[in-house]
Amino acid sequence: MRHPDTLGVILAGGLARRMDGADKMRIRIGEASILDRTLTRLRPQCAQLILNANTDAARFAETGLPVVADSVPDFPGPLAGILAGLDFAATQTRETAWLVSAPSDCPFLPRDLVPRLHQARLDAGAMIACAASGGRRHPVIALWPVALREDLRRALIEERVRRVGEQSGRYTLAVAEWPAAPVDPFFNVNTPEDVAEAERLAALYPEA
Repeated sequence: MRHPDTLGVILAGGLARRMDGADKMRIRIGEASILDRTLTRLRPQCAQLILNANTDAARFAETGLPVVADSVPDFPGPLAGILAGLDFAATQTRETAWLVSAPSDCPFLPRDLVPRLHQARLDAGAMIACAASGGRRHPVIALWPVALREDLRRALIEERVRRVGEQSGRYTLAVAEWPAAPVDPFFNVNTPEDVAEAERLAALYPEA
């Protein structure tokens, strides 16, 4: 389907997360780093990509992407990164009315993520759409209207909402479901064991 222009924000976290001495996003799964795999999958689906991070932007210089920091202090979590993306869309890409958010630690993100989220939203007449796999929702991987940015700012600053699912649950919410087998497209890498499993899956299912 042809979907509306959508800004993609990759949530790189408040701090440089390391695992066994390695920058997590730079860990290679198959022939590319987790970050490169994420960029390769999301770029064709988005009008533009940005990174949300609160570390030195030079850390991501090779990506050529704008790096936007949280506007809410003290690293309140992924909602602040989503707000940073919504603010960027509203001020820098005024024709873009939609934002898709995704974490930086999912090496198998689906190549049809954005169009399927848009279709789920349209089918349900919903305001927000989030991804699910194996019957489990992934609230951080979601489609957001830019028009909600002031609602989100108020929730973060005045109400101190921190859970993404709590915030998205305030609106009509559509869910787009993907199969979890043979590879869960929303498998995320948090431990050395996860790295080993991701490498195994990438070798077995190179198209995943």
